[in-house]
Amino acid sequence: MQNLSVLFTGPERVEVERIDDDIGQLRAHDVLVRTRYSLISAATELACLSGSQAWFPFPATPGYAAVGEVLDVGAAISAVAPGDIVHYWGGHKQFAVIDTAGRMSLCLKTPTDLPLALAPFTRMAIIAMTSLRISNIELGDFVGVLGLGTVGNLAAQLAGLQGGTVIGLDLNEGRRQLARNCGIPHALMINPATVKDDIGEFTAGQGVTTLIEATGVPAALPPALPIVGRYGEVILLGTPRGVYETDLTSSVLDYIHLHGHGNITFKGAHEWRYPVARDPYVKHSMERNSEIAMQLISSGALQVSPLHTHTLSPFEAEQAYRGLQNEKENYVGVVFDWTGVP
Repeated sequence: MQNLSVLFTGPERVEVERIDDDIGQLRAHDVLVRTRYSLISAATELACLSGSQAWFPFPATPGYAAVGEVLDVGAAISAVAPGDIVHYWGGHKQFAVIDTAGRMSLCLKTPTDLPLALAPFTRMAIIAMTSLRISNIELGDFVGVLGLGTVGNLAAQLAGLQGGTVIGLDLNEGRRQLARNCGIPHALMINPATVKDDIGEFTAGQGVTTLIEATGVPAALPPALPIVGRYGEVILLGTPRGVYETDLTSSVLDYIHLHGHGNITFKGAHEWRYPVARDPYVKHSMERNSEIAMQLISSGALQVSPLHTHTLSPFEAEQAYRGLQNEKENYVGVVFDWTGVP
C-alpha cells in the first residue's frame, strides 16, 4: 500500500513522501484506519526534529494524536467496526494499523457531536489531565499554571472545572490572550521580580495551593516557586528538555524548607503513570480519561477551538513546523487535514 507520510529524515529536515507499507493480513487485534485529521504535538515533535531525542530515529514519522475512519478490523475486534470514526494514537500518515493489544495503543469511537478536526486534541487533554488526577485541588483553591501552551492551557481549564481559581502565567502575550479566549480570566506575565506580589493580590498574600509547571523549561520553575504557599504542591507536568545549572539549595530547597516551612510537595505528572486500558484495580486510565476529555470537548466545557490555529495539508508540513518554531505567537494548534489526499 502506498501510504503518504510526513517524515523527519534528519535534523531539521521535513519531507512528505509516499512510502510502501506492506500491511498484509490484519492480525486478530489490528484495526486499519484511514486518517482524517492529525495534530502536531509541538514540544515533542520539535524536539524530535532537532535531533536531540535519542529514542526518535531518522527517518521516521512523528505524531501520536489522530482521528480517522475504520476501514477493516481483525477477527478479535468487536468494539469498533468498518465505518466507525475513532480517535487513536497514530502518526502523521494517511493510513495506520493500530495494534489494540499493544501496551501503548488506544483506539476509541468518537462522540457523534465531536468536530473531527478537534478530536485529536483529546490526546493533549489527557496529558494535561494527569496533573489534575494527582493533585489535591479542591473547590476554592488557588491554582497557578506556569506555561500556557496547548497542554498548559488545557491544564488550566481543567483546574477551573475542578473548582480551582486559576492564575495562568506566561511570557507570551499571544498565549495569554488565547487563555482568556478559553475562559481563563487571570492570565499574567511572569516577572520574577514581582510575581510573588502579583499573585499575592489574588490570594490575599497566601500564595497558590497548587502550581502546575507546564513549560518543560527547567529554568522557568525556580523563579515561580515564591508564589507557592505553605502546604502547597508543585506538579511537574512539562517534560524537561535542555540543560539548566543552578544552586539547588538557594533556588529550590530553600523554598521547600524555609519559605514553605518544610511542607511543599513536588509531584511528577507524566501521563504514563496510569495504564492505557481500564484496570479493575486502578481508578484512572488513559482510556477513561480520553472518554471524559472527548465529552468535555463535545459539550464545550473544555475549549479547544481557540487553540486550533491552523489547518494545513500534509503537503504543507514544512510550513507547519517552521511556523511552530519561529512564529509561536501565531502557531499553536496545527492540524493536518488528510481528507483531500487521494
